[in-house]
Amino acid sequence: MATSAKILNPETCTVNEDWTIVLPRRGKKGRNLPRIRTPEEQQKPWFPTEMMVIYGIGSIESYETPRLQLSLAILMKRKLSWIGDVEVFDPILSATESRVLESLGCYVLLVNEQGRRCAIKPTLFYMPHCEAELYDNLLQANWGVMLKGMVLLGNSFETYEQHVLEYKSSVIVDTARHILAVRKLTQEFSINTVSDDYFAAFHDSSWHFFSPDVEAKLQLTEI
Repeated sequence: MATSAKILNPETCTVNEDWTIVLPRRGKKGRNLPRIRTPEEQQKPWFPTEMMVIYGIGSIESYETPRLQLSLAILMKRKLSWIGDVEVFDPILSATESRVLESLGCYVLLVNEQGRRCAIKPTLFYMPHCEAELYDNLLQANWGVMLKGMVLLGNSFETYEQHVLEYKSSVIVDTARHILAVRKLTQEFSINTVSDDYFAAFHDSSWHFFSPDVEAKLQLTEI
């Protein structure tokens, strides 16, 4: 049975004993040159030091909830040095909204990836209140070893599992097969909304971290 979600304290610098925030390498010189890692380095956990991808942010011009969700992303970018480039996509973004996002230092994607971005380098995915199908597409695209190269901030996987158990919904099962399959290999930390002003923007949202040995265990799971 999956472990219940834990409450994440935003004031701490570590998620758990296995995760530590580190600063990214400075400069681009030699960035693409391969380097042989020592056995000790190979045992160290993965760190999200490169990129953040935002899917489904919504209309920041028309609604307050997307503005609050975007504000969190911008604050994380400014306060956490390990977050690199920020890429954003939502099919409803207008030209004006795209220019605003670019002025805030974001890159607006022109192609709808349908969530199928492969985490070929460490990537933080921020997907506030997206459809289950989009999360499932992301997991499917990274099914196996690449799950270790990503962290997801979005809808609670535990909540999806509870809905399936409670309502026996075949629709949820069909659109969330990978979510349900990876649930037992996921450490989930729910966001505690301390004010009703932020409830609509962040309710049922969680951080999701995937087990280091997720690839071996997923081989035993049929999808």
